[in-house]
Amino acid sequence: MAGQGMHQSQNFALQQVLAPQLQQSLLILQTPLLELRNLVQQEMETNPVLEELSTELSPEERDGAEASADDNFKEEFDKLATLDEEWRDYMAQSGSYSGRSQDSKDRRQFFFDSIATQETLQQNLIGQLNQTALNAADRKAAELIIGNIDDNGFLQSTPEEMALNAGIPKEDFERMLALIRSFYPPGVGARDLRECLLIQLERDGKQNSLEYKIISEHMEDLGKRRFPEIARRMGMSVEKVQECANDIARLNPRPGQIFTTAPPNYVLPDVTVEKMDGEYQVILNGEQIPHLRISNTYKDIMAQGNNGSEVKDYIRDKIRSGKFLIRSIHQRQQTISNIAQQIVSRQQDFFEHGSSHLKPMTMKEIADAVGVHETTVSRAVSGKYMATPWGVFEMKYFFTSGYQTASGEAMSNTSVKDVILDLVKNENGNAPLSDMEIVEILRERGIPIARRTVAKYRTELNILPSNMRRKY
Repeated sequence: MAGQGMHQSQNFALQQVLAPQLQQSLLILQTPLLELRNLVQQEMETNPVLEELSTELSPEERDGAEASADDNFKEEFDKLATLDEEWRDYMAQSGSYSGRSQDSKDRRQFFFDSIATQETLQQNLIGQLNQTALNAADRKAAELIIGNIDDNGFLQSTPEEMALNAGIPKEDFERMLALIRSFYPPGVGARDLRECLLIQLERDGKQNSLEYKIISEHMEDLGKRRFPEIARRMGMSVEKVQECANDIARLNPRPGQIFTTAPPNYVLPDVTVEKMDGEYQVILNGEQIPHLRISNTYKDIMAQGNNGSEVKDYIRDKIRSGKFLIRSIHQRQQTISNIAQQIVSRQQDFFEHGSSHLKPMTMKEIADAVGVHETTVSRAVSGKYMATPWGVFEMKYFFTSGYQTASGEAMSNTSVKDVILDLVKNENGNAPLSDMEIVEILRERGIPIARRTVAKYRTELNILPSNMRRKY
């Protein structure tokens, strides 16, 4: 029993040692390329034995650079102590701002003040309010109104509710609301979509237009594109209603979103696929990942003697951690490369003809081919991108289920969606295809699919039902 207890204790201690390393390895595997460099830099800051190579070495040179004197822990303690004192002096100087001159502080503050930030709708409205001469009570009411406007530009409270909560007359809120509705962007401060569109037409002087009348009196029918019903009630042709609807569609249904536009999402492909000599080649992008090795400084220090066991243990631990990090990065790159090779091998038709020829492929199939677990493939492709002759795609894009066509060929869901999208783009606007008609066309092309599946794919593609796509 004692032996069994000791064995369990050793296993528990081993798990405690391995768990952080395994967690680090998994983190490195699933970290996108743009973030990986920062992660590696953080590791270098906590591990002094790691250093970045200035130039990329050959595999033989890299193996030599990564070798370390693990079994030869002889170093001169005085040199290490001197190194430690120099490091402490550097940290004391760089970590303290007490010695900074006023000019240095001013430059630093100017740097932070110069950082561009995205202005919010509320900040912009307050800026416009500041250009208007108001007494204290009106300004308070106006600021409360602005505080109740959401990011889309819609008012989330009524003048009655705000008057009740603030103890300010409702008439004051209504005056200030009229003022704010005169601000930029047109339509801001509306309580709903109907009011938002009407405000925009009023700002353009179109209070007497057919568009204004349609929105004012037939908003529900307009939203459901019931143009014949609107035409009948207004005594005009359906074509004229269609023309008015096209003009209304040019108005902004969410005026505040111009201030919440997301910044462009830059991606850096981990893999580039290019055709060379008639064959598609996988090129791994490793330029953004620091090339690491164990510092020669610590190797030289370790080659000398006269130091205590604590110093030996410390440096031994840091060297092993550094080696594990280097191996984890190499393993990440190798795994991504292996998966990319399989994708290219199995999706030749995609690389030749585009997304309409994407074939069904599962992560389990790739995991079995590469010799890893399915979850490893999932982690490896998460947030990773592949540059192809048809554009940059997330690597997850290539994994999809599909259908067996009448000719026995496999067709992915993505390819089926592309076919549906193409059918809708080329349909007759006066008689748009129903879901059942799309089903029949696909069946004629040898693609068996249910009507509810077509409806599902159409929704995912943001395609309206046939009755709402009709043009008059």
